[in-house]
Amino acid sequence: MLGLRQLCLFTLRRYQARTLCSDLLFSQINACTHEDEVFSLVGRNKARLSEKHVGIALNMLWQLQKKKPFLLRTSDYVRNHSQFLTLCILAENKVEHMEDEVIVDILCSILRLDVEDHASLAKVLVTEVWKRLERQVLLSLPALSKFALCLYKQHRHFSPIIGQVAHMVDMKLDSIQDIRILSVLMISISEVITESFRDQLLHKAEQLLEEKDQVHLNYARRILQFLQNVKLKYHPLLEKCNKIFLENASHLDIHSISHIFGLYEQLGFDSAEFRLIAKQLLSEIIDDCYDPETFAKLFFSLGPMAGSKVRERLLVTAGHMAEEFSSHQVLMILKTMQKMKCRNSHLLKKMASVLHKHLESYHVLQLVKLTQYLVMLHCQDLELFAKLKMLLLGYLKSSVIPADAAAIIRVLPMLPSFQVEEIIINKAAAVLPQCRLHHLNCIATALVKWNHHGQLHWQNSSELCAKLLQKLNDCGFQRLQKANNLNLLLEELPYVNGEWFEEVLNEESLAMCQRLIDQITWRNILPLSFFLIKSDHRCPVLFDRISSVACENIDKIPPSELYFILFLFSALNYDPPDNEEFFNSCIQHLTSNLSHLEAYHLVLLGHVLAMAGYFPPALITTIFNVSFLSKLDAQLKVLPDTVKQRVQSSLMKLNRAVCLECPEFHIPWFHEPYCQRVFHTSTSRINPQRRHIHRMLTEILGGSHYSRISVLTPYCYEIDFECVLDVNKKPLSYMTQSIPLDGSGGIHLRHDIKDEGNKALPPGAQRIALEFLDSKAFSKDYSRHLKGEPAVKKRHLEMLGYQVVQIPHFEWNSMVLSTKGEQLEYLRQQLYGLQ
Repeated sequence: MLGLRQLCLFTLRRYQARTLCSDLLFSQINACTHEDEVFSLVGRNKARLSEKHVGIALNMLWQLQKKKPFLLRTSDYVRNHSQFLTLCILAENKVEHMEDEVIVDILCSILRLDVEDHASLAKVLVTEVWKRLERQVLLSLPALSKFALCLYKQHRHFSPIIGQVAHMVDMKLDSIQDIRILSVLMISISEVITESFRDQLLHKAEQLLEEKDQVHLNYARRILQFLQNVKLKYHPLLEKCNKIFLENASHLDIHSISHIFGLYEQLGFDSAEFRLIAKQLLSEIIDDCYDPETFAKLFFSLGPMAGSKVRERLLVTAGHMAEEFSSHQVLMILKTMQKMKCRNSHLLKKMASVLHKHLESYHVLQLVKLTQYLVMLHCQDLELFAKLKMLLLGYLKSSVIPADAAAIIRVLPMLPSFQVEEIIINKAAAVLPQCRLHHLNCIATALVKWNHHGQLHWQNSSELCAKLLQKLNDCGFQRLQKANNLNLLLEELPYVNGEWFEEVLNEESLAMCQRLIDQITWRNILPLSFFLIKSDHRCPVLFDRISSVACENIDKIPPSELYFILFLFSALNYDPPDNEEFFNSCIQHLTSNLSHLEAYHLVLLGHVLAMAGYFPPALITTIFNVSFLSKLDAQLKVLPDTVKQRVQSSLMKLNRAVCLECPEFHIPWFHEPYCQRVFHTSTSRINPQRRHIHRMLTEILGGSHYSRISVLTPYCYEIDFECVLDVNKKPLSYMTQSIPLDGSGGIHLRHDIKDEGNKALPPGAQRIALEFLDSKAFSKDYSRHLKGEPAVKKRHLEMLGYQVVQIPHFEWNSMVLSTKGEQLEYLRQQLYGLQ
């Protein structure tokens, strides 16, 4: 008994001594202020290090690095130290005895220290967690999110272990209450989830964002990254994230702004408010951007919004810094120059010279984009283009990815002095069966260019191209006919345009959408509307289904999505059976959410509703308000030029429509100077067709002084031809001075907008407006239905006192009017046959 007692006492003292020693070592590691102190402790205590000591030591090494500025970190020194290798070996040996959180913390630490993904320890740690997940070991949510992020950083996006993590997230989704954890898990599993699980994650993210008053910028950015990963433009979350960025503007820096702009661009989302804040912040830090990485991000973010002085400064600085840019930064600068429509020859030469040393480092799609930018910026470096051609052809010959091959084939004809080789035709034919509609369209576009520019020069080239075109058509039809999911079809259709698709597949695409009509829901009516607008076809069955679904689910549709849905009906001048209910429900939904929409969105919505003949008082009074117009003016300064021009034009048209159709609003007409500028800068109005018609009018009326060409009416409508007939249908002469055009007698162009139409006409006289309507005025289906804009113009001209004669192109160019005499008789009937 005495011996046993002594043995127990000895064991207890030994255990207490080890525990005391361990606790002391634990404290000593935690107290280290330099990596060498950690390594020294490891070297002196190798035999006594437990799995917890190993974990805390590796974590401490990262924490010490983290405290240093990025440029002063010494990760290489840490990774190459002998004691770091000791820690890694100990961690591998003890991994089975480690707690879940310790394993995950070690994995996070070594990855942050830039240990390679294929390093032995990294593999062992991942494998151990995988084993535990397969045994249904439930990691805590913080540990699971950390582990998922590690896998994401290792680019294991499609690994079976990511599927295991996704399964665990699915099991625990209801219990996740931390938006940080959820946002990390969302981006980590985004590549392996089903559509229904994706929707559950989106709903959960919306719920947590609504419940939390303050959300960190990084969490919102991760949610945007998730949307980009799943290629979904989900407005409710986009708008919530945008609101978070606006509320946390003081925490934004150049890196986060650049990242957000990049994600917005990829998602097809824009926010004028965010642009305004970003422009202000970036303008304040422009002097602090000295290193190439920061400046490239500044150039990308600020360049497209900058005023002339800041823009010039950015271009000069980019020229000075050109030699220091990395391959990625050069691509970013050129992309931004193209977006800015900046053809600064000095900077372009500098970037081209730098590109010579970077070309080999680009992957194939980067080379494709690079070629596009250089061509659109009118680069003159033929040697650079020769190198690009060689690289692209090399990639094309070895490529087995249809998307890559199609992208190369599309961009090759852009190169100067390019001649198509037979191998390109053969490669195109080989990849066709695997191509999506977008890729087929790329190849078709290239084929058209080859023929147009005479780039086919070998024997039998026309025969090969004919076979390729036939195979192209067959593959397009087959792909459409196999479609059985409307959502998947709508993922492809918006990216397809051009002559080939319009002539070959447009009607088949519409027919397929009609066959899948039962799959139309409130979630997909926006992309379907996009496609129908682009197709320019009136398809009553689909239009009626869209209006019906919209009416039934109006509260679920984000207000910002209403514009393109309404535009479909207004632009194509189509009234669904439930027309009043459809427009009224949209208007009610819109007016109850006015404060949630940006100023320029409201203008676009106001115009599209006015085109359909609707003028909601709440919307009209909101828009035509001095403070609103000031806010709009500020937004226009930062919007892309194409959007800016569309908004300005829409505001003018809305102003005109309100003045003519709703005088009770007492809105003044203030767009005359704008219209005058547009009128004077337009150069394409007098075309040969119009000259021909005007000569015939001169012959019918009895002289050039009886008609005018290209007339600007009150409220600035431009009409092709104008004449005045008295009560007996006799033409009245114009007594005003006209300006001859090109010295051709009888053709006159008015440059003033103080129209004589304001003067009283003789009793019974009628002012006539003759309009030649080309193909753009009609939908492209067989109905030859007049579209919204020309229909509104006719309505407004009649309000201004005109009798409107519209000459459709399909009548004027028909075989019935093939002779001059028949054309004269047609015009005479149009003029004098008026009631």
